[in-house]
Amino acid sequence: MRAVWSNTEKAMADKRIHPGTGHSANRDFVIIGVAVGILLLLAAIGNFGVESAAALLTRFGADNSTLVLCLLLVNVALTLYGIRRYRDTVTLIRDREAAERRARSLASTDPLTGLYNRRAFAACIAELLGNGPKVRSVALIVIDIDGFKSVNELHGHLTGDLLLRHAADLIQAATPGDAVVARLGADEFGVAFRFDPDRPDAVDSVAATIVAHLGTAVDLGGVHVHVSASAGIACTDQECDRSDPLLRRADIAMCAAKKEGRGERAWFDATLERELRNRNETEAGLRRGVPAGEFVPFFEQQIDLESGALHGFEMLARWNHPERGLVPPDEFIDVAEESGLISDLSLSVFRQGLEIARHWDPALTLSVNISPTQLKDPWLAQKLVKLLVETNFPPERLEVEITESSLFENLGLAQSIIASLKNQGIRIALDDFGTGYSSLGHLRALPFDRIKIDRSFVQSLTDNSESRAIVSAIARLAESLGLAVTAEGIEDTQILERLRAIGHFKGQGWLFGRPMPAAEVEPMLAARNLLAAAPVAVAAPSQTVRRAG
Repeated sequence: MRAVWSNTEKAMADKRIHPGTGHSANRDFVIIGVAVGILLLLAAIGNFGVESAAALLTRFGADNSTLVLCLLLVNVALTLYGIRRYRDTVTLIRDREAAERRARSLASTDPLTGLYNRRAFAACIAELLGNGPKVRSVALIVIDIDGFKSVNELHGHLTGDLLLRHAADLIQAATPGDAVVARLGADEFGVAFRFDPDRPDAVDSVAATIVAHLGTAVDLGGVHVHVSASAGIACTDQECDRSDPLLRRADIAMCAAKKEGRGERAWFDATLERELRNRNETEAGLRRGVPAGEFVPFFEQQIDLESGALHGFEMLARWNHPERGLVPPDEFIDVAEESGLISDLSLSVFRQGLEIARHWDPALTLSVNISPTQLKDPWLAQKLVKLLVETNFPPERLEVEITESSLFENLGLAQSIIASLKNQGIRIALDDFGTGYSSLGHLRALPFDRIKIDRSFVQSLTDNSESRAIVSAIARLAESLGLAVTAEGIEDTQILERLRAIGHFKGQGWLFGRPMPAAEVEPMLAARNLLAAAPVAVAAPSQTVRRAG
């Protein structure tokens, strides 16, 4: 549906709605002026005029032409004025009705594409569903353009508008003739139509056609644009017989399609809704739990594989949930990243861990993980140094672990942050080494002290010759660069012996014990005589750390 008025039509309508601004106003003024002039003339002469008229009639008999002429002029003027006002009133009513129709059209359609808007689309879906006891089979496809924001940023909003119009045309061309098409948001469209419940493949075919058409390159005003689209599909059933839940389900499916990558489509499944509900509950719990101190540090042992001596601990976050108990990090870290809570969560756990670890033997180190989101913070180095000062923890005992994947987005900022941390005596480790795309380039560009071999290589050492070759190559590379090596995921003695045969490693894994809370770490260290005898004064790190970037 398209309901767009041209500028000329709007100007003509406005002119008709306001007739006083044109020639009609001048004509009305003349007519009213003549009538008022005659009436004033009659009022001025008053009784004298009447008496004179009577005298004339008496003196001249039937010769009353002067009086008749005056009355005739008044009658003609008033008649013309009435006719003119009647015509203008009819025109005004007609134009007002047209303006109301246009207003209703604008309230239900998108002015850019001419399609229905979200509000009207919901009403159209309700009409497709019908009002009878039996719900009709209706399919709903929600389409989102991948990379639309980049088009706006690179080529401007005019090109973005051209792309939206082009997408609207392609979607309309790819849908059944009785389908309802709408623009639901910035770069989001919706398609609803009835279908045969025995032929769900027909719905999937429509979605596939739309995704394929939107994935083709197009020239927009001289700008070559190539985008893709993700589509979510939902259909009515016994539990979904209204427009709102149908739209919500299609939106959920579309988000799932976008997670799979560009140019994908996905059908709604009940598990998707459960995952979304769990995610929202997790985020709500994070927002409550971070300030409440529900997130606590756990410590995983790091062992020198050659001597078997305890080298230090890696600090890991755990959620001490008031109802669910201890929640592992894989159930909340991603949500914390997406919701922007990871920095507050990490700093809270860091502070607790530093407070605990400063009472250990000075030879024991503490490793902490920095998330990709934190590595985008130009003030990260300053925040960490501030924690060291406030907790009186020696910077040379702290090792910061950075994953390869987090370096891709802004290597320059990462270099600046790492340099600032190194200047304070903090050691830097490259985590999950071997899983990225440019590991050797990172080793050359950044001053790492240690590399940590990803657990996927370590755990397949005993049954995969390629993994053994990779681990051996990493060990030789680290030795030539003067870097220490830590192997993650050591879970049995066979892996331990393989690593010892390859080279000198430090390692961690469940073979040496699972991550422990502080209440279990302290007795273990006390039994090994690895607790500090007395608090030791620590030289404060330099406070001249500057904002990175």
